[in-house]
Amino acid sequence: MKRNFIYVGNAASNDISVFLLSEDSHAELVQTLPFAGITAVGNATPIAVSPDQKFLYVGIRAAPFKVLAFEIDPATGHLLQIGRAALADSMAYLSTDRSGRFLFSASYGGNVISVNSIDDNGVAEDPVQVIETGLNAHAILPSPDNRFVFASNLGSDQVLVFRFNENTGVISDGDPQRIAFEAKSGPRHFVFSPDGQFTFAITEYSAEVIAFAYDAAGGSWKKLDAAGILPADFDGVSASADIHITPDSRFIYASERMSSTLKLLHFDAASGKLQTRESIVTEKQPRGFTIDPTGRFLLAVGELSHRMTIYSISSATGALQAVASYPTGRQPNWVEVIGFE
Repeated sequence: MKRNFIYVGNAASNDISVFLLSEDSHAELVQTLPFAGITAVGNATPIAVSPDQKFLYVGIRAAPFKVLAFEIDPATGHLLQIGRAALADSMAYLSTDRSGRFLFSASYGGNVISVNSIDDNGVAEDPVQVIETGLNAHAILPSPDNRFVFASNLGSDQVLVFRFNENTGVISDGDPQRIAFEAKSGPRHFVFSPDGQFTFAITEYSAEVIAFAYDAAGGSWKKLDAAGILPADFDGVSASADIHITPDSRFIYASERMSSTLKLLHFDAASGKLQTRESIVTEKQPRGFTIDPTGRFLLAVGELSHRMTIYSISSATGALQAVASYPTGRQPNWVEVIGFE
């Protein structure tokens, strides 16, 4: 029987909530795991999962900055802490390369990205490379083929392009070195389409989702379309946050914190066009959300509601229907779902 487990990072309570997700989209809390030895409170708890789904990594954003490594029990979903290492700064985002041998991180306040190696036991080691970036590095991801690494710079309105040596873990300047965004747009998070042909970025300040064609040979992005995500009646300063795409590449969702909404967009791969659909009110200040591996459910957490809502996704339209809401730890801001056979 397939088991799906939900992992919620809670910044203010310094712990992870682990839920078992049932086939009917309800959840059961199976573990609340405090971060051993961590007493200072950071403002977020970024999470990364290894490609083989055996290990989970959590960034500690209060000094001294650490990454905690956990082994995942596929039968119960429980986490066991197996190690810790230094991070170069307070990291807003973590990811691994496609082999699971290296950990990438990006620092918003420190304007740097960093590479930590990961040993054969799944434990992250201390940083081996730290690179200065433009203002406010926010997200960092490898390309689908592991040949490039991309890092958004929210304050410099760009995504930096790096070549990646998957044997040594060394990253170096790409060609082009950057993908430029409109001034004061603030590119924050981005995702690749499951087929690797497109990238989609969310801008924090201009509150848009932007679609790009991705050139795997050279690592370049070509802008195709952009669409706003704010509700029609919104009157304020936007703080757009997270973006995810369904496994079939048809539906894109984006979160906006000030209106506490999720926006649905349709993407047409043939034309490269985005079409905006409905906005729905969700948990208060939805900094993070995710889509389960089947594309049937969306899970959103609220930093200020201290709860998680599970939505079913219509396979025909992408519309969201709230199924259930659950308390989490304090200030949840990151959520991942892992499926095991």
